[in-house]
Amino acid sequence: MGLRPNLLTRRTAGVASTTLALLLSTAAVGVVPAASAFSAAPARSCVEPADVHSDARVKAGAHAKHEPNELTAAQVREREADLAAVVAERARFRAGAGAAPLATVTIPVVVHVIQRDSTRAGGNIPDSMINQQISVLNQAYSGGTGGAATAFGFQLQKINRVTNPSWYPIISGSSAERSMKTSLREGGKNTLNMYLGELSDGLLGWATFPKKQLDKMDGVVVLSESLPGGTATNYNQGDTGTHEIGHWLNLYHTFQGGCSGSGDGVSDTPAEASPAYQCPTGRDTCATAGLDPITNFMDYTYDSCMYQFTPGQASRMLTAWNAYRAA
Repeated sequence: MGLRPNLLTRRTAGVASTTLALLLSTAAVGVVPAASAFSAAPARSCVEPADVHSDARVKAGAHAKHEPNELTAAQVREREADLAAVVAERARFRAGAGAAPLATVTIPVVVHVIQRDSTRAGGNIPDSMINQQISVLNQAYSGGTGGAATAFGFQLQKINRVTNPSWYPIISGSSAERSMKTSLREGGKNTLNMYLGELSDGLLGWATFPKKQLDKMDGVVVLSESLPGGTATNYNQGDTGTHEIGHWLNLYHTFQGGCSGSGDGVSDTPAEASPAYQCPTGRDTCATAGLDPITNFMDYTYDSCMYQFTPGQASRMLTAWNAYRAA
């Protein structure tokens, strides 16, 4: 498989490209209830703790202790029932107020760079990488890389640099993560807080799902060297951020639920038995129609392999935004 559509155009913003090792092998990854992570080399993954609603991405070949965002069937049913109830509630409210749901959204972004010290090895990445990350997000969510256009754009509001060795590396589910977010989170439910730094357990990132009541844990955690131009080989074009923000906007993994049940809740993403790693062209793990969606931002493939959201995912994100995050 060659470069994804418009990849070269996307690189004109100064985003470094990675080696395209398009191997056909896959790495096995365990699924832990209530969590989901995004994995890059040997298995980094996404899991959501029940109390935090978080989701993560894992490298191919990495062996994370848990997946912060892979949900059980019961958790999915609970979340989907909650979404349906909130959608109905907001519809009644808007009808009474004569208000229409939002059709386009610009999301303010506050970036917290968590550093051990002032060196690059200690987490002190340059502003240019953060600006390139925002550019990658805007291209991905606008359909500029070849997928469906979504309603979302991103506007950087602030870069907050914090040197605190006790928060470095960032450990998913730890008291230090809670302390960090409680101290630093800014804005309302519509504000995306991104926490960048070195991460534990082979994770590339994790995120919280939206919910009715805002809490301080809300936001996205991303490996700083996965930003465009970073050192995370095969995962340094910025799509860990794209993936985790998808969770923050209420998308599940494409492999959620495997080959049976409701899957990821989106009808135009073919069912997938398990995460895909690297870029296994032609992979087909379920008997239902369609090859595995290995080029979808919500799978686990290399950044160079993923380039799209589907119209169904775009619709799901906007529905959830109007239910949970809109003013």
